[in-house]
Amino acid sequence: MPVEDWVTEMDGSGARLTGNRVRPGTDATTVRVRNGEVVVLDGPYAETKEQIAGFDIIEAANLDEAIEIAAKHPMAWAGMVDVRPFWD
Repeated sequence: MPVEDWVTEMDGSGARLTGNRVRPGTDATTVRVRNGEVVVLDGPYAETKEQIAGFDIIEAANLDEAIEIAAKHPMAWAGMVDVRPFWD
């Protein structure tokens, strides 16, 4: 089934709340907070294969604001948060 057909079907059934492609991991910015200090890394950082446990869609004016918001997310304190823009 083509992706467009799946999206149409899932949107029509109400199962799909929201979604969009994300840019590749090479475009990611990883945000962690350690000892109260925000640590920002360019690109994905994972000890194993890249995994996404979940996602939150936010709107930010720029990357700096997105990093500020990501640093407040609980996963930045326990794990990490990748910040990725949507495709235009």
